[in-house]
Amino acid sequence: MHPNPLFRSDDRARMEALVDRIGFGMVFMQTPDGPRVAHTPLLIGDGPTLRFHLARANALTRHLDGTTALITVNGPHGYVSPRWYDNRDTVPTWDYVAIEMEGQVRQLDQSDLDQLLYDLIAKQEGRLEGQAWSAQETSKPLWDGLLRGITGFEMEIREWRPTFKLSQKRTADERERIAQGHDYAGSPGLAAIMREGAV
Repeated sequence: MHPNPLFRSDDRARMEALVDRIGFGMVFMQTPDGPRVAHTPLLIGDGPTLRFHLARANALTRHLDGTTALITVNGPHGYVSPRWYDNRDTVPTWDYVAIEMEGQVRQLDQSDLDQLLYDLIAKQEGRLEGQAWSAQETSKPLWDGLLRGITGFEMEIREWRPTFKLSQKRTADERERIAQGHDYAGSPGLAAIMREGAV
C-alpha cells in the first residue's frame, strides 16, 4: 500500500466491485522454502471472502490451509508524462490501482471446489458475447482428472489495504489532461476510474 493517505479509500463496496471486475490476483505467503507467489482467478463472496484454486503441485498449496496469506489484485495502471502538467519542471510518475487483502485461508472440500469451478466458469462465460460454453460439455473422466490436479481455497478477508494513486495531487484541469493522456496511451480503464472520482 502506498504510504500517502491521499491514495487510500475506505469505500469497501468500490474495492469489492473492482476485485469482482478484475477477477484475477496473486496469492503471497512465506513458506519454509522462502517467499512464494501464485497467480489465480478469484471469486469474491459474502463476508467478504475470496475463493481460488491452485495446482496441487504449486509451491503454496501444501502450506496455505489454516495460515494467513496476502492476496493482491492489480487494476489498471499507466505512465504519467510531465507533458500533461501545468509545470513541466518535474519528473514522471505512474498512476495505478492496487488492492491488498489479508486473511485466514482454509482448504475447500471437493464439492466446494467443484462449485467454485462452476461459479468461475459461469461468471467468465457470462461476460462474453455469443453462446456460452458450459462445464457439462467436458466429459466426466476429463473433468474428474482435472479436478484431482487442483486444490481449492477460501480466504476470509480481515484487512483491506487499497491504493488508488490517480494523480490526486494535481488540479482538476491537470487530472483531466492526465486522464486524456491515459486514454491515448492505451489505458482507458485507468482514465475511467480517474473520472469516476474513486477517492
